[in-house]
Amino acid sequence: MRRHTFTPLVILAWAALSAVSGWAVENKRPNIILLLTDDQSYNSLGYAGNTQVETPNLDQLASEGLIFDAAYDTTSICMASRAQVMTGMYEYKTGCNFSHGPLRRDKWQQSYPVVLRKAGYFTGFVGKFGFAVKGEDGDSNYHHNEDIPMDSFDYWCGWPGQGSYKTKENEFFLQYAAKYPHVTQAVGAASEDFIKAAQQDKRPFCLSVSFKAPHGPMSPDPAFDEVYANTAWETPPNYDQLGAAHIPEQAKSGRQYLTINDFEPDNFQKTMRKYQQLVYGIDVAVGKLREELVRQGVADNTVILFLTDNGYNCGSHGFGGKVLPYEEGSRSPMVIYDPRHPVSGKGQRCKAVVGNIDMAPTILDLAGLPVPKNMDGHSLLPLLNNPVGRVRESMLLINAWGNAPTHELTVVTEDYKYIHWPYAHEMEPKEELYHLAADRYEMNNLVAHTDHRAALEKMQQHYDQALITWKDQCVPGGNYPLFAKIFDRHLSWDDKLAAMDNRMRRKYLEWRSDDKPKKEKTTKRARKPKKDGKE
Repeated sequence: MRRHTFTPLVILAWAALSAVSGWAVENKRPNIILLLTDDQSYNSLGYAGNTQVETPNLDQLASEGLIFDAAYDTTSICMASRAQVMTGMYEYKTGCNFSHGPLRRDKWQQSYPVVLRKAGYFTGFVGKFGFAVKGEDGDSNYHHNEDIPMDSFDYWCGWPGQGSYKTKENEFFLQYAAKYPHVTQAVGAASEDFIKAAQQDKRPFCLSVSFKAPHGPMSPDPAFDEVYANTAWETPPNYDQLGAAHIPEQAKSGRQYLTINDFEPDNFQKTMRKYQQLVYGIDVAVGKLREELVRQGVADNTVILFLTDNGYNCGSHGFGGKVLPYEEGSRSPMVIYDPRHPVSGKGQRCKAVVGNIDMAPTILDLAGLPVPKNMDGHSLLPLLNNPVGRVRESMLLINAWGNAPTHELTVVTEDYKYIHWPYAHEMEPKEELYHLAADRYEMNNLVAHTDHRAALEKMQQHYDQALITWKDQCVPGGNYPLFAKIFDRHLSWDDKLAAMDNRMRRKYLEWRSDDKPKKEKTTKRARKPKKDGKE
């Protein structure tokens, strides 16, 4: 089988030229492409150290750009995360997540696609959009086309919700269905068509490409069945029960732990083959997209940003899915490639804590536009100039979705992660502290270790200060003011319950008993039905 590896000499030559002539191309705004995958583990790529996978095009992109090894999705679930990528704001300021509500239109007007279009960019969107935009607060069925701001783009070829891996089942992709029956390659083809259209338009362009893969159901392109046919996948050091032993009961109360079925020992090999085959399809599509940039003569002035909307646990700590703040579920692969910049081609890596909320400010900065003060993220361009620098000291990881016990607030720095689990009905509130510099698999909770007492207190200070900002800046709807109280380490459980209305109190005190983990959990867990299109 032919491997689709992208190695255009023109890019290598331009990278060498950039080192001599400097970064800036005077009076020429760059084209910008943001590549967003869905549910992709940071460990699913060769450049991340995984020697079992074949991701040549993404690995090459990484080698030519700057790799961010401590990148996170500040809310690790697609609807919330995608709104954050577009707006550069934490969830408590977007107000957008499942069960909380859509993104308000006034906030959408400050998103990078809208701002760039107003500034003269030719803008396009391809793939899964994933969140609703409405003029008022309230729940929204984000699958409805009328809630998607298609008119905000010059070029639209997408779908509102999860969509389907069958190209023919996605309304705006019917023209690609015969040649590309699997939607991953159709997304790549539509992206190529956008690049062609942009060359006719003549304006600088910004394209947002949003893959469905490798989100479930695990339905990879059969064209790539042979790629991992003989691979025996290794399990991580924190796999399944060994990695779950020290995890608090709160974390085991959600579907991530209760419905691990696909990644149980009996299913692990089959599921990982399909999962990584989906990632391989993305790699092929990215290679073709980059080839189109070369054909159109714009590769030397096109910046590419790559990340995922959330990570994926793949059995780590006994979890399937994402959402929770542990590394596998919340950490994102991230690369920025600017062919004009001297860092290009040097294979450098950055350890600074960065996140999905940094994409919008970075894109606006690339276009020479001011970053709105409402954005919580920071431009990452200074890190291209100084990869050993930092743009922040700490970052929040938020979960205010799903079963009440799993609601948590986390602070992460380059060295440590602090997790606070406030739920205290028939449980004790819990804290976790991990020394990430020495324990990336998060197997040793250091909260009770006297040697790390100073680090714990420092992380708690970061946490408390971030919560003060939350209380001051959160949207009034979606229960976000209430969550500021729920996450407050200094309030008693009774005070938190007293702040809730009857509906919320019932949710916290009467969460479904059939979802409660058994005291003696067997390896096989109760299977729950899964449907495509549901988070």
